[in-house]
Amino acid sequence: MIKCQDLVKIYKLKNEQEVIALQGLELEVEKGEVMGIIGNSGSGKSTLLNLLGGLDRPTAGKLIVDGKDLLRLSDKDIVKYKLETVGFVWQNNARNLIPYLSVIENVELPMLLKGGRRKRERAIELLEGVGMGHRLKHRLDQLSGGEQQRVAIAIALANNPSLLLADEPTGSVDSKTADIILDVFREINRSLGVTIVVVTHDTELMKKMDRVVAIRDGRTSSEIIRRSYSKKFSVASENDENHERDTHIELAVLDRAGRVQIPREYLEAIGIKDMNKIKIQLEEEKIVLLHPNERKTGSS
Repeated sequence: MIKCQDLVKIYKLKNEQEVIALQGLELEVEKGEVMGIIGNSGSGKSTLLNLLGGLDRPTAGKLIVDGKDLLRLSDKDIVKYKLETVGFVWQNNARNLIPYLSVIENVELPMLLKGGRRKRERAIELLEGVGMGHRLKHRLDQLSGGEQQRVAIAIALANNPSLLLADEPTGSVDSKTADIILDVFREINRSLGVTIVVVTHDTELMKKMDRVVAIRDGRTSSEIIRRSYSKKFSVASENDENHERDTHIELAVLDRAGRVQIPREYLEAIGIKDMNKIKIQLEEEKIVLLHPNERKTGSS
């Protein structure tokens, strides 16, 4: 569904100073995947989401979404892409919803812009699908934050997109409501086969995704992959039943040039701070990183 190769985005400030938001980012997302993106402020995750959504253009590299090369699309094709291929759910509901329209009118609006048919019927189907079928005529000020976010998801799905992007969709709701919103995403993914990419800081949300990609300094630094397995253990009251357990494995990401980002806390642990060189050794099929002044082999 998504393929990023050496993706670069450079912004020019008013004083002509350049800011490199993405510097050679590599990323692949499979069709039908539910994937999370995490990273500190300024890491480039929101820039990536804007590029995927067609809200901004890459400076260089390759960005292909659902077979469309976003670097080469015309302005007219980008408008079509935003209407037909991608749906967006923002953290700020003011960007998702129009306050003077009813719930069902909000969901119908994207279909009006596209010129689609079955607007009322389709809007009802979507609102029922996100658990808001009983609120069709309500105004937005009559809904809770979680209900507004579910309406926003229905709006994003109005034109049958193949990709759904969500920017901190649970950032302004409590943990219980966040859980409900994630269940809605899961159900949409299962029933409609929509690929979903979520930018989030919510660690509980991350635990429920199959794959989470971490971005650091404009590059993909690591992936956290969830594995679910059955483990049999002896507890008298539970009759030795099989129980599902989740585990996560974090893998560093190598770009096409063989570069890997090393977490700063790892470098500080071996006494490297504010330095731009490190010693690398190959030992018994292991790659060992050492302080540049280290004379004898240390621990990896």
